[in-house]
Amino acid sequence: MRMLLKNACCFLGLSAILLACGNDKPARETQEQPASPTVTRLEGVEAPGFNADSAYSYIEKQLSFGPRVPNTREHQQAGDYLINKLKDFGAEVTVQNFEATAFDGTVLNLRNIAGSYNPEASKRVLLAAHWDTRPFADKDPDESRQRQPIAGANDGGSGVGVLLEIARQLNQNQSYQVGVDIIFFDGEDYGEPEFMDEEQKERQIYWCLGSQYWATNKHKRNYSAYFGILLDMVGGKDAVFYREGYSREMAPSVIKRVWGWAHELGHGRYFKYDNSEPIIDDHLFMNRAGIPSIDIIEYDPASDFYFGDYHHTHKDDMSIISKETLKAVGETVIHSVYHEPAPRVQ
Repeated sequence: MRMLLKNACCFLGLSAILLACGNDKPARETQEQPASPTVTRLEGVEAPGFNADSAYSYIEKQLSFGPRVPNTREHQQAGDYLINKLKDFGAEVTVQNFEATAFDGTVLNLRNIAGSYNPEASKRVLLAAHWDTRPFADKDPDESRQRQPIAGANDGGSGVGVLLEIARQLNQNQSYQVGVDIIFFDGEDYGEPEFMDEEQKERQIYWCLGSQYWATNKHKRNYSAYFGILLDMVGGKDAVFYREGYSREMAPSVIKRVWGWAHELGHGRYFKYDNSEPIIDDHLFMNRAGIPSIDIIEYDPASDFYFGDYHHTHKDDMSIISKETLKAVGETVIHSVYHEPAPRVQ
């Protein structure tokens, strides 16, 4: 990912001029931390622990296939692995096969992969991440390697690793009171590269192809969810997560709930009560589909392009992944799910 929008109103028309991530350093808004974040604990419900070693191993496994670039054997193998793991973890699995056209006219064969738990429940929570990897290391300082694909340990792999561990826990401990859907979106990171001439770039969003497709072609007819949480770049060492702009605007109650759990669990050093600018990511299209959704995504306030210096470079490998960060994110999300109450009976 991705692109920044300097004005939230720009998104309302997709033909608006989009600013590529990295052109301008985003401003940061600051807000003091609430004295006592409020969370709701359900009586008799104990959220399971989150095994960071397990999540870490799922990231390693994804990287063992090689870069998960659409239209490659590695991409096919990794997708098959994700489908089989969700089935192993007791999910009802739905696969969306579709085609999308990339910025350069390439027709991509893509798959969104969804796993559902408690599928009959009317009240649902949606958890998501993208599973493809960037086909170019277009921010790598070594220009000779910029047209090579990245490993994508953090950008892609980390969100999937956390959600696979959550899927394993959902299968083992079924005390949650809502339905849960885990979706792995494809084609998220195939946007136009930094080295493309500006005049070649179309005023169209070529990022987030999987979630754009899903927003108008749900994996289940009439699907909806009470809220959604997107995980993107959630495994970096000493990562911090600020309250991203679209998340604040479109799902403020979800931000409040999730950040409250993070602080309740002692993960406040990761989840900051500071604000970062809106960013185009899969959660934007989840919101467009009518599901109030937030993005837990790393933000580096010292960076000129929002993310850490590994972003879209060959540094994005297992060496930057932290089990402590994975645990902070995984515990926060799993508590947010298990303590979501069932719908009230009218």
